[in-house]
Formats: sequence, structure tokens, C-alpha cells
Amino acid sequence: MKLSKFLGVGLSALSLVTYQTAFAGTDDSDQSKTVATNAVVASDKGAPLPLHDVEGNGGVLVTQSAYIVNPPREGQPVGLPAIGTGFISLGHGQILVPTTATWSPIARVELGYGFDYFNLGTLPGLVNQATGVRIQQQVYLNNFNARFQLIKENEFGQNWLPAVTFGVAYKYNSGISTINHDLGNLLSKIGDGGNQGVDFTLYGTKLLTFIPNHPILLDAGIRETRGQELGLLGFSSKYTALFEGNAGIFLTNWLILAGEFRAQPNAYTAIPGVINRSGNWETVDLAWIVNKHLTIAAGYGYFGTVLNTLDNGVFGVTAKYEF
Repeated sequence: MKLSKFLGVGLSALSLVTYQTAFAGTDDSDQSKTVATNAVVASDKGAPLPLHDVEGNGGVLVTQSAYIVNPPREGQPVGLPAIGTGFISLGHGQILVPTTATWSPIARVELGYGFDYFNLGTLPGLVNQATGVRIQQQVYLNNFNARFQLIKENEFGQNWLPAVTFGVAYKYNSGISTINHDLGNLLSKIGDGGNQGVDFTLYGTKLLTFIPNHPILLDAGIRETRGQELGLLGFSSKYTALFEGNAGIFLTNWLILAGEFRAQPNAYTAIPGVINRSGNWETVDLAWIVNKHLTIAAGYGYFGTVLNTLDNGVFGVTAKYEF
């Protein structure tokens, strides 16, 4: 709990960053287009989009974007980093606290890291009551990410062309092996005992401007993964290909409303009442562009069954700061 308390204080401090260099004098459509194209065309900094997802990639809350975070501007030899944090309550004592960082050294490359603290909520008590075995209360998921933008939006003079980005993420769960051992390798027996895996993603992103002053941003992707519940529950022995994506509309040049969908694999044998089948994750998010460095977002979601509980009423807040 010391970690979550520390990060909560950090988030509060981050949200108090001064509002200098705000968007005065920029109309909605021009600002959103500058945000979305990811092109190195001007020395002036655009808005700090995309956000960080909980795994440390450019995206929203639980899904990605094909746009690169904070790429180098004209005259910069390399891009500057971005950092983020958040607090997400899944209910039933389950808490997810992400700490994220990205760095885009060149225009098409984004390197990221995400550290996810996950409190297992009521599961350890349930296991102890049923078996007499005490398992630890939390796990820690490390995400090491690299993404490459294969195609820039509207590249080759084709205005219909979306941005396309390929990503690789090495994930390591610190804690799940100990839990598996304490349970007599139960997780291995149901096909979910791995402590590491590699995800592959391919995302496309397109900005639609047919509504004056209210552009719509669409992101769609495919993920190949062995991670169950992002890897928080461990890793199975086989890969599953899944769809995920999001859509957002610029309500103003500083306020964005978005919706997300992320399918979850079920590559393990459920234990009813203890580890049930995973549900797909769906969220509605509101992102506030405070200034050209800081974004704060709040989200509400339906995650279905997570471990032993039905988590339909998830809420959370995240923040990201670009240097």
C-alpha cells in the first residue's frame, strides 16, 4: 500500500502543474489536426496526445493508438520523454496503479515502459478460506514496449491512408510464480502458470474531419497475446489473436470523449467461483488537455469477470506529462 499511496501523492502533484502555454488563440479543428498527424513540421509543441495506456504505450486507457507519443519537433535532434501515472479501482478491493514512461527518439519510434501494481482484492481471503493456503495480496506487471510507425497518416499523398504502427511488448509478472508455487502449481495445471510473455500489436489510426470543429479519431488494432487479464493473471502456453480499439470525438480543442473496447483471452481452464472466465474490457473516458504538456483523463468501465468477482463499475483517473 505504500506504493499506491506514493503514486497517489505523485498524481496529485502532477495535476497541480501550472497551466502555462495553454491553447489560447487556436481553433478546435486546427489544434486537433496538429495533434493527430504526428508530423515533424513545426518547432512549436502541439497538444500532448495520445495519452498513455496502463501498459506504457501511446493510447487511451486500455487500448493503443497508431500515433507516436511526443515525437521530435523540427530542430530537435531527438524527442523528449513523457511520464504518467494513475489509479484505477476495479471494485472488491482490486486496485490497478500504473506508472508509465515513453521516449520517442525519432519520429517513427516509441520506446515505453509500464509498471502495474495490482491488488488482488478478495481473492487471497477466498483462497485461504477454501484451502487454508495464504497467497500474497498483490502482483507486479512489468511492460517493456517498442513501437514502430510503419506508415504515417496521409503519407504518399494519399489522404485516405491511416497511420499504421507495429508494436512488441515483453511482459514480466513479478509475483504470479510465487502464487502458483504456494497453490501447488494450480495455475500451471489450468494453463495459466507462466510469468512472462511477448505481445504483438498492429494498430491503424485515422482522423475524420467531416464534422466541423469536432474531429473524430478512430483507432483499431489486433493483439497477439498469451497474457491473461493483460498478464496480471499470468501467461498461457498458447497465443490468442484479439481485436481492440477506440473512438474519440473532440468536444472542444481541450476536451475529448472516447470509448474503448478490448477483448480478453480465455486460454485457461476456469475454476468457478475462484478464477472465472475473463470478460472483455469496455470503457468510456473523458480526457482534459490542460496545456501543451499535461493531460488528465477519467474513465468508467465494464470489465466483466476479473479473477473471482464481477467488475462492472470500474473507475479511474490517469495523468500524463510531456517534457
